[in-house]
Amino acid sequence: MSAPEPPPSGLKNPGAAVRGVGAATLLLEFLVLLLAVQPLRMLLPERAGLATGLALGLAVLCLAAAGLLKHGWVWTGTVALQVLLIVSGLVHWMLAVVGLIFLAVWLYVLNVRKTILRGAR
Repeated sequence: MSAPEPPPSGLKNPGAAVRGVGAATLLLEFLVLLLAVQPLRMLLPERAGLATGLALGLAVLCLAAAGLLKHGWVWTGTVALQVLLIVSGLVHWMLAVVGLIFLAVWLYVLNVRKTILRGAR
């Protein structure tokens, strides 16, 4: 006896819908990292260059990932991006907190993606 088929998602293009959610999440993370630059510069005057570089570099990676979500490997890469952000908490704990928040968001987005794409089959 096989498992019952999940109901269809009702979306005309489920893949595009999920990519839109992923892109919106990455753009939000991009903005949060850009907004974190000035507080990091004020809180870490002795390491302002390092903190700014980390925040801007991770922001650029978020922007690049948002444009590449049509490739399956990028979805896994977004989790790696969150791990990088958490590790950058070694420079300042604020970056680790942002990374933990967005890791939780990404785990939810990946679950939504799995559910919608499974229902689209």
